[in-house]
Amino acid sequence: MKRLLFIFLLIMSSSVYAVDFRQLSDPEQQETYETLTKELRCLVCQNQTIADSNAELAADLRRQVYEMLQQGKSKQEIIQFMTDRYGDFVLYKPPFKGKTSVLWIAPVVFLLMGLITVFFFIRRKKAAANQQTKAGALETDIEKQKKIRSLLGKGDPS
Repeated sequence: MKRLLFIFLLIMSSSVYAVDFRQLSDPEQQETYETLTKELRCLVCQNQTIADSNAELAADLRRQVYEMLQQGKSKQEIIQFMTDRYGDFVLYKPPFKGKTSVLWIAPVVFLLMGLITVFFFIRRKKAAANQQTKAGALETDIEKQKKIRSLLGKGDPS
């Protein structure tokens, strides 16, 4: 009974994670299909390509790419259709345009801001450490001066 339950769970779990596979008769079209499904983003998952996603929308997009390739559409025509319909966000690597400039520039800006913040933080820590060292040295000097004055005030006992 336990073995039967284990086999059932194994079968169910593998079918849940299966992504449909479509085979085209022309090897060039098959390569184009695989390339396109790896270049188009799943709009539901947002961090997966439609080739990797199990979402219903990704399955629909894979089917649509397959059908358009069977109709003889080129890779560029399919990409144009998808971007016209879903916007540049459907592309896993969107082109540099006015709308997508934030996607390309923001990581660099955040990196620079982080480096500048770290630089000033370290600089401030070093300045505080130097002040403490100077304050400690000044305290020691004041103590020495007090001791010298007290010795001078007592006079020489000999």
